[in-house]
Amino acid sequence: MLLNSWLVRSIITRAARAYGFLDPIGLLAKMRGFAQPSEVAEPIELLRAGMLFHARGLVNTKAIQHNLDWVWPYWVERQFNPADESFIPRAFSFSHINLTHRNWTAAGQPDVPYYPIVDPRGLVTPIYDGWSLDFWFVPADPKAEPLFPSRLEDRDFKQTLRLDHTLRVLSIATRDGVTLTAEVSLNLDHGEPHCCVVVRAKGPSDGFLAVSLRPYNPEGVSFIDKVSITTDQPGWLVNGRNPVIFDRASVHQLLSVYKDGDVSHRLHEKGGPSEVSCHVSMATAVALFPLGDIRDRPFELRAPIYNELDPKKRPSFVPTPSWGEALEPLAKLSVPEKRLQELHDLAVANLVLHTPRDPFPGPYTYKRFWFRDAAFMLNALLTLGGVERTRRALEEFAGRQRHDGYFLSQEGEWDSNGEAIWIYHRFATLTGEALPKVWRQAVAKGARWITRKRIAADSGKPEAGLLPAGFSAEHLGPNDYYYWDDFWGVSGLRCASELLRSHDDDLAKRCSFEADEFLATIERSFPAGPERRFPGAIPASPKRRMDSGAVGSLVADYPLQLFRPGDPRILKTAEYLSGHSMHGGGFFQNMIHSGINAYLTLHLAQVRLRAGDPAGAWELIDCVAALASPTGQWPEAIHPRTGGGCMGDGQHIWAAAEWLLMIRNCFVREEAGTLILASGVKPSWWETHRATYGPTLTPWGAVTLHVDTAGGGAASITIESQWRGEPPRLDFRLPGCMPIVIERPDHIRTFMLKKHPTS
Repeated sequence: MLLNSWLVRSIITRAARAYGFLDPIGLLAKMRGFAQPSEVAEPIELLRAGMLFHARGLVNTKAIQHNLDWVWPYWVERQFNPADESFIPRAFSFSHINLTHRNWTAAGQPDVPYYPIVDPRGLVTPIYDGWSLDFWFVPADPKAEPLFPSRLEDRDFKQTLRLDHTLRVLSIATRDGVTLTAEVSLNLDHGEPHCCVVVRAKGPSDGFLAVSLRPYNPEGVSFIDKVSITTDQPGWLVNGRNPVIFDRASVHQLLSVYKDGDVSHRLHEKGGPSEVSCHVSMATAVALFPLGDIRDRPFELRAPIYNELDPKKRPSFVPTPSWGEALEPLAKLSVPEKRLQELHDLAVANLVLHTPRDPFPGPYTYKRFWFRDAAFMLNALLTLGGVERTRRALEEFAGRQRHDGYFLSQEGEWDSNGEAIWIYHRFATLTGEALPKVWRQAVAKGARWITRKRIAADSGKPEAGLLPAGFSAEHLGPNDYYYWDDFWGVSGLRCASELLRSHDDDLAKRCSFEADEFLATIERSFPAGPERRFPGAIPASPKRRMDSGAVGSLVADYPLQLFRPGDPRILKTAEYLSGHSMHGGGFFQNMIHSGINAYLTLHLAQVRLRAGDPAGAWELIDCVAALASPTGQWPEAIHPRTGGGCMGDGQHIWAAAEWLLMIRNCFVREEAGTLILASGVKPSWWETHRATYGPTLTPWGAVTLHVDTAGGGAASITIESQWRGEPPRLDFRLPGCMPIVIERPDHIRTFMLKKHPTS
């Protein structure tokens, strides 16, 4: 085997040199030098996703820049425009990908894992990673310019996400007296999901609504090989299997293939075939409807959604809860700050939407499972009161555990075991339930894996006793001995100790001892010495200087609470990040993301709040609110100039979960046997209105908090509680008021707080 491996490497090296290429074997060896040695260079799942991502980017390279007279999606119209700040030169770009406006919004129904997405200019992608539908206005005069939403200025386009009986995306394009309004939703027809679009129009009656089939989506080209005009009902059949059904016949349709150019160039041509096949797979189509008819009766179309893994099957969901039923048990927020209220309510809906069973961190790029994202998402869902929805997701965890105890979502990520055990523990703590036997067995196996996985403690190296080098959270940098992984490991062991105490006392004691020893080992490994540029701060790993990857070390404070509030090392780390890794008021992650990161900014805010600095926390919270898209979404990372997404999914649900946890913790959070109440509630919320949050689950039962003015600058806080036993110590820390601590609240419900004399 070794001989064969050596022979293959030798052949590759000699072939590369013979043709004048760099030696790929030597190049890979040099690249590995930037990372610490690891058993997994990079998770195969991410390599696969990256290859597919850049494969599309290569297609984009061939398709887009040579056809800039086509109508392209919003990100292309901006990113390829030299007059736009989104412009990216592409001479040496290996692939052309969306790096400036990775934004989209999903429509959907609870418990239905299919998500039509809508881009920032109303482009609708009905099926996962598929082609799209666009809606234009075509004037009757062939010389007049059509209205293409992807080319409109911001002032001419408005988009919102609305929720009542369904979650729908509303896009409004306006120009020169013409208004097109498109409403996108996912509806069930006899249990089968359909992407439905309703278009309303205002404008000259001699113009036309154009419904256009586009061979791309917000990531780039998505192939259309064949389009047929259907005869049994108005519409198209795309690629021989996907129908697009119109509610009425068009006055004219036109199909085009790549060699004849984009159909947008031929909107006033007459005649043409009823079916086309394109050998380049860039077919386009358009159907025209008189605008006068649309004004009298809105136009509707629907596209049935097929199973992503088996495109011949149409999934069915019967029954499913309504939005009202799905949201009813969850905590409610009431504050007078309209945008913040809206962001909270939309985040709740999107968290529900993306937890049909497995938690999905996004509807498109990240529509797959990670233990890391799942832990944060389920923690938010659980604190909101979504017990059954959380239970359903946790039932899948043990099935993802290997026989050796490793909770596997991606190879080489050593944080997953701590995260899985931690969220099991959160479930037990917040519900008061004993875990099922299968879950406890998974916890025991997972804890033993953490113990076995640690490096030998007697090597004398800085990483001695830590977890091995790994890929970890990809935003921390190249493979290294990340404290992020280690802190999760400590927490996993502590949680396992508590969960197993009444079932396996010996193992519980070993886990407790190991957790304490592990944490002490981590603390001893913190780099120290006079040569340190930022003494006292915690880097990303014992072998790293301080850089933006150090944000991962904040996990020891939030959410794990391994150190006391205001620990000097955590505050030094936060101080470093605030001074060296910020842009526009938010945390700018230089590692991988190269953008402003909403959920990591909120991690910093949580550290500030826990340390007793609500003003510092709210500077960061307000920044994140301002970074939200018009539909109330945050991409994984945000371009510092365009404000659009530059990394990951354009609708990142981990970010939505962090927003919910941040708002919740401003009202209610736990700390060492104590409930901290109202520590982040803004005075502007309660001085003229009542601010309310709840019921939220705590280790002692469900709690709802009402904060009111009591006259003379004083405040009253009313608690509605469902204590499961002895109530906890209550610590009231309303900003602007004198703090009070109630050791035994008993049956007291309303507490008066005097205004602080310095306020």
